[in-house]
Amino acid sequence: MAAGLTRRYIDSVSISYVIAGILGLALLMVVHELGHLLAARAFGMRVLRFSIGFGPALWRHKARGSETIYQVALIPFLAYVQIAGMNPFEEIDPEDKASYANGSLVARISAIVAGPLANYLFASVFFFTALMIGGKPVYTTAVQVLDGPAKAAKMQDGDLVQTIDGQPITDWEDLRRRVMASGNRPLEVGAKRKGVPMVFHVTPVTMEGQSKIGVASLPRQVPVGFREATTQSLILPANVVKGLVIGLSRVLTGREKPQLSGPVGIVKQTSLVAQRSWTEYLTWLGILSAYLGGFNLLPFPALDGGRLAFLGYEAVTRRRPNARVEARVHFFGLVMLLALIAVVSVFDVVDIRAN
Repeated sequence: MAAGLTRRYIDSVSISYVIAGILGLALLMVVHELGHLLAARAFGMRVLRFSIGFGPALWRHKARGSETIYQVALIPFLAYVQIAGMNPFEEIDPEDKASYANGSLVARISAIVAGPLANYLFASVFFFTALMIGGKPVYTTAVQVLDGPAKAAKMQDGDLVQTIDGQPITDWEDLRRRVMASGNRPLEVGAKRKGVPMVFHVTPVTMEGQSKIGVASLPRQVPVGFREATTQSLILPANVVKGLVIGLSRVLTGREKPQLSGPVGIVKQTSLVAQRSWTEYLTWLGILSAYLGGFNLLPFPALDGGRLAFLGYEAVTRRRPNARVEARVHFFGLVMLLALIAVVSVFDVVDIRAN
């Protein structure tokens, strides 16, 4: 009886974290689409539909006096805002001032940019809240042992590295520099485990072009003030986008293999982070939000960046591209994107079941 109750409790806790993962991802989509909606309305455009998810509507609401239908659809991943005049296959009244098609170039660019911008700005909210609640991580020489030489040498999570070859280690960066400069020669690593001095003989190996022993720092959280939290919350989203650009450049130049994760994998990772602490959960949502903002600006059809590419063409040439050709390009891009998401999601599900 007790075992059964314990199992049900554990299952309920696990489900609650999965729900936290789904809600976190849904929140990022809502923020993104709200950006589009608010910008469109600011420029007098008529918003017909605000949908979380695709497919048949499970719930819908239209306020009295409003032209916008708010709905939650069957397929929960992805979301969209339907603005009047964005579909070139619908009949456009040239006198309709509330149509996207009749909006100024600035208005149309603003309506498109607002989604990624909302994600980018909201990332600062996540980061600020996480910093005020849990402080900032300070990387110590207490290590988390990964697969590699340190694990083979019987090092364990929490071991506090104090010396390498008899020389004191001052901080985590000092430890990294010493290992990277080792040239893969054997190292004598002095550490403490629960206060007990220990010595490990570890031979670094080359990973990602650098000498490593297979450890990561176990950071401790240090409280921060309002000013530092504000400053860091403005810097961190820019660092995420910078990392996205660098990562893509490395993939495109063949220096790094792409690591793809679909909605299922992202929800899984978000759920795991939620189990650790509110601070890590909010920080992870901040990273995802900034990443989503940057990713959506890539000039790929169906993404906001793809639409901006056509608007950029209009700004340079002073003439509009063929709207139907543009629509077909975006439709093709959407099909490719959904197919990629489906394939990656299958691998994510297989990986979850295997574990």
